Amino acid sequence: MRFFRPVLSAFLLAPAMTALAASAPIDGFPPKLPVANLVLRNAVIATLDPLQPQVQALAVRDGRIEALGSNEAMAAYIGKGTRVLDLHGAFVTPGFIEGHGHLMDTGQSLMQLNLGAAPNWDALVAMVKAAVAKARPGQWIVGQGWQQAKWDKLPQPNVDGLPLPDSLDAVSPDNPVLLSHASGHAIYANAAALKLAGITASTPDPVGGTILHDAHGNPMGMLRDTAGDMVSAAYDHYLSSLPAVDNAARREKELKLSMQNAISKGVTTFVDMGESFKTVDWLKQQAASGLPLRLYVNIAGESVAAMDKHLAEYRTIDFANGHFTVRGIGEIISDGALGTHSAWFLQPYADAPAISGKNVVPMREIEQKAKIAARDGFQVSVHAIGDRANRETLDVFQKIFSADPGAHALRWRIEHAQHLDPADIPRFAQLGVIASMQSIHACSDAPMVVARLGEQRAREGAYMWQSLIKSDAIVLDGTDTPVEDINPIPNFYCGVTRAYGNGRTFFPEQAKTRMQELRSYTWNNAYALFEEHQLGSLSPGKLADMAVFSGNLLTIPAEQILRTRVLYTIVGGKVVYQRPDADSWRDGQQFKPMPEFDHVN
Repeated sequence: MRFFRPVLSAFLLAPAMTALAASAPIDGFPPKLPVANLVLRNAVIATLDPLQPQVQALAVRDGRIEALGSNEAMAAYIGKGTRVLDLHGAFVTPGFIEGHGHLMDTGQSLMQLNLGAAPNWDALVAMVKAAVAKARPGQWIVGQGWQQAKWDKLPQPNVDGLPLPDSLDAVSPDNPVLLSHASGHAIYANAAALKLAGITASTPDPVGGTILHDAHGNPMGMLRDTAGDMVSAAYDHYLSSLPAVDNAARREKELKLSMQNAISKGVTTFVDMGESFKTVDWLKQQAASGLPLRLYVNIAGESVAAMDKHLAEYRTIDFANGHFTVRGIGEIISDGALGTHSAWFLQPYADAPAISGKNVVPMREIEQKAKIAARDGFQVSVHAIGDRANRETLDVFQKIFSADPGAHALRWRIEHAQHLDPADIPRFAQLGVIASMQSIHACSDAPMVVARLGEQRAREGAYMWQSLIKSDAIVLDGTDTPVEDINPIPNFYCGVTRAYGNGRTFFPEQAKTRMQELRSYTWNNAYALFEEHQLGSLSPGKLADMAVFSGNLLTIPAEQILRTRVLYTIVGGKVVYQRPDADSWRDGQQFKPMPEFDHVN
């Protein structure tokens, strides 16, 4: 049975009709319009409402869109206490929804070494050395973001392009070091960290993970997928030994940094993939005190037994005035990542013909958790990058849908869906499975995809946005922060150009149109959250979540997209972020290209 693309339904017009009725003339007197809390004027407002796709101004009252139209029409809503933003031609969209991110990991990454800035292994070691010089003996050195495929030279010595640990051990003999790969699917640890984790030459590979060894059989510090959990557990033990007040302050700072980073980039809603029961409890407490954005948290990292016992009690809808919701599980990790050769493929890697990746969480366990989610009315999100991981996940979903047709309505998702066998592309729409993708991954991975898979497999199956859209699948967008920066502008640019530097493009026939990209970041993401009646477009009665940009993302030349800046971020009618020079901005003002995108361009 085919599930067709949902459209804006007639019930969305109900708030607008009510507003019109309330303002209708009575006994010949002119209508009395309510006073707005906020009015935006002199703007180019892309509403994503097909009945009124573009307007000049809008009015907000009590956190919701009151009316949209011309400057003159909206002037009638201005009264005592109304804040008026004259936007001088700026571009307004529904608030961007980060469709797939890691909230607390992002906060942690902002407090760690930024290894993405290291052009090679030697520079990375220098960063660790500088951190050790400032650290206490025994203090862990933690960093995130290295990607060996992007280094400008091979480390020496190396094994299959990966460094041996000698240089890292030399600069940090007494401080454990934990360095996470950009994908989050591998870590590099020094000898001190391996010792604390109990990893030796005789330690077997855990289920779903790999410990890499040198020519003498000794662990070389590179740990893929679940193998890295042993070192992460040792680091967590270290953190637990710190004073409770320090850990509480660190955690609160991580959350604050992550949210501030998001709203400064025009993100009004964050989908967190995902957190433990314990962390969800803590986040709910924080939400009760107020959050600057809307947070949708998935349950992840719990056992089948724990989920069977407790999942139903965690269902939370629109807590804290619509700022905190829990109704999904995942992402459940079915495979690894392309950059670490651990994404699970039907055929071996072109550049590593002895392997085809690895299944991380056993498919049987994924099926068990999905059945629990179906029983309790939860959405399921499964991480699948390789074509086999995607096929196996679709097979599990299809099996459950056949046995429980009601699960169709739960809008289950595959996270990333980066590499698909052509035969599986139409199955997303046929099964009603959402493709939760991240445009920026295509441009970030582009330099290595053909080497990993070969030309034909890359062309026919890599980041197949347009093919999925044409098949009537729902395609989302996000950044997978902190794997990539949460900034939607580089993501938008990649989505519509698939350009990755030096004039190169990655199979541009799969690029999205400007409106498809905007929709994937707004209305489609809202649909995936069961919030299309509240979020994702700007219509009377819907929540007043908006982003204000310096450039019209639908019309400016592609090369100017990366010069676009966020001027304001508005959540529930409140300005939660304002660029310092926003008041003085004028249409046509140009900014320099974004430095955070220099690694691609």
